[in-house]
Amino acid sequence: MKNLVIVESPSKSKTIQKYLGKDYEVVSSKGHIRDLAIRGKDGLGVDIDHDFAATYEVSKDKVDTVSDLKKLAKKSEAVYLATDPDREGEAISWHLAQELGLSEDAVDRVTFHEITHDAVEQAFKNPRMIDMDLVHSQETRRILDRIIGFKLSKLLHNKIKSKSAGRVQSVALKLIVEREKEIAAFVPVEYWTLDAKFEKDGESFSASLAKINGEKAELHNEEEAMKAYNACLGDFTISSIKETTKTTAPFRPFITSTLQQEASTKLGFSAKRTMSVAQKLYEGIDIGNGQEGLITYMRTDSYRLSDVYTKAAHARITEQFGKEYNGVYTAKNDANAQDAHEAIRPTNLNNDPEKIKNYLTGEQYKLYKLIYARALASQMAPARFAGKAIVLSQNEYDFTASGSSLVFDGWLKVYGAYYANKDTTLPALTEGESIKASELTPNQHFTEPPARYTEARLIKELEEQGVGRPSTYAMIIDTIQQRGYVKLERSSEKSKTRVFFPTEQGTLTVDKLDEFFSSIINVKYTAEMERDLDRIAEGDADEVKTLREFWDTFTPLLDEAYEKMEKVKPEEVGENCPDCGSPLVYRLGRFGKFISCSGFPKCRYTRQIDGKEKEKPEPTGRACPECGNGELLKRKSRYNTYFYGCSNFPRCHYMETLEGEKIVSKKDRAASKKTASTKKPAAKKTAAAKKTTTKTATKKTTKKKTEE
Repeated sequence: MKNLVIVESPSKSKTIQKYLGKDYEVVSSKGHIRDLAIRGKDGLGVDIDHDFAATYEVSKDKVDTVSDLKKLAKKSEAVYLATDPDREGEAISWHLAQELGLSEDAVDRVTFHEITHDAVEQAFKNPRMIDMDLVHSQETRRILDRIIGFKLSKLLHNKIKSKSAGRVQSVALKLIVEREKEIAAFVPVEYWTLDAKFEKDGESFSASLAKINGEKAELHNEEEAMKAYNACLGDFTISSIKETTKTTAPFRPFITSTLQQEASTKLGFSAKRTMSVAQKLYEGIDIGNGQEGLITYMRTDSYRLSDVYTKAAHARITEQFGKEYNGVYTAKNDANAQDAHEAIRPTNLNNDPEKIKNYLTGEQYKLYKLIYARALASQMAPARFAGKAIVLSQNEYDFTASGSSLVFDGWLKVYGAYYANKDTTLPALTEGESIKASELTPNQHFTEPPARYTEARLIKELEEQGVGRPSTYAMIIDTIQQRGYVKLERSSEKSKTRVFFPTEQGTLTVDKLDEFFSSIINVKYTAEMERDLDRIAEGDADEVKTLREFWDTFTPLLDEAYEKMEKVKPEEVGENCPDCGSPLVYRLGRFGKFISCSGFPKCRYTRQIDGKEKEKPEPTGRACPECGNGELLKRKSRYNTYFYGCSNFPRCHYMETLEGEKIVSKKDRAASKKTASTKKPAAKKTAAAKKTTTKTATKKTTKKKTEE
């Protein structure tokens, strides 16, 4: 009988199987196996009146998986739960233990932060019990998100046709909308600069007016600029030369949020794409000797690095570049950090990006190289720059010029490709020397509004404000785009940078949330809730009390919004429908704004805003072979192809190609598959894996046993 090991990911299971050998069978749950039910009062799957007791159901697509896992567990000598080392992973392990009937006192939980032979072997030598504090924290987050997601989304859809709202999602949207309002309200202020060019021994350099009569230079208009210009037409005197040495410390190794930001700015990756590629690097890739995890766990907020890595890094730096390139690294975490795992780093420095490049996809190579360079550079000596600052004076007007050149590259030896640095040199000058400007130019400027958020800037803002967790940022950004609340576009034809623009619907959503839910849908409240979740994870706060306080705050706001929020009517076009005479209105659909009949669904007239009408179905005179009483109509699909479909749709789903071949819709295929899976002899299997109800009382008992 083998030992059974359950992980979330199939590719992760292959890597771990390689390390554990034939006495273990490593299988995958393919992520979460169950979730809150969508039944009970309001379909929440949560009993508000009984301490928020949660009812869970095995997900429909995991029924067979759970059934297979149960069979394997029964014939295994021991079952180990090796899901990811975070709250979500802990919760998955708990759900697996519940479904597989494992003992609550079992010491069967193993965690590792990198998928390497030594890390996996060490983890299996030190299994532990499931940490119920982490489970309660994850469960509280899920319940909060379910309550807000279901109740607030239902309200907004009913009143203003918005698709969804969320505890963190809506705050991220609010930041984008508020920034857009700041830009719209911004009034540019005129100011001027006076810039000069000088030449000495064939070298040219630039300087700008910095002080007037010892005070900071401020030129508010053209008159003041021209006064300064006329006063500086003579010779300048070099009144001061200062030479300095500046050091630049290396960047810290990546955590989740900084990896997403740097991959966005340096590689052009979206947050979602970054996390997807990083997941593969973590789970393992075959680099010629079987699957191997190339980076440590990529969901982390800690800058800490293991002693094993730092020793190996310093040895590599000394060998490759010399002892003088070694630095001293002190990990200082941010105030909100959980510090559960190390920073993101390569698992083995011998896996140099260039050596294993042929085994990686282009995206994997780029991201791995970035992670590898950042982690190694963090252990290196600071870079040193020689700086020179010159003051050129005339009639109490002081101009400044500065130069900088790299004298020791230090950590930039490794990370220089990702660091913008350009030497600016100044010619040899002496104090008291006279020099005349070859050019003197007054320049008009206007103050700029605050910049719109890029993905990187939005992630940085969320992290700094303590909103959400870095592991959720990619999903949040993806969701607000999918809901049609924001668009990520270039700000101009010349710009290569894409920034967030809120849509009309996104702005309307925020306006209504501000009107009725400003006390809870804001940065401060959301950040405080994150701290409450952290306290639950640490065993310092009670999950039921946290949920009750939220519920008692949220419910009156929801009731008032249902009573007072006006239902937004579709905007009228100013034309009548050519089919039925009813007013035409603008509607928001899956593919953007379009024109539709206000008499929908009785009248289905639609057209695009540019005036193009949707092609009407063409009668064929043929009876539907499926239902018998409908007529086959020639229709145009959204992919601009044609097919025949029954006029009784959606009651009858019959479709066929123009050549007469029957088309089975995705919905019908899914229904057919579901029906087949419930037929005997599979009925026992499905029933055995159907659902589980877990009450808060059970949670409390489990927590008590864990503490004992």
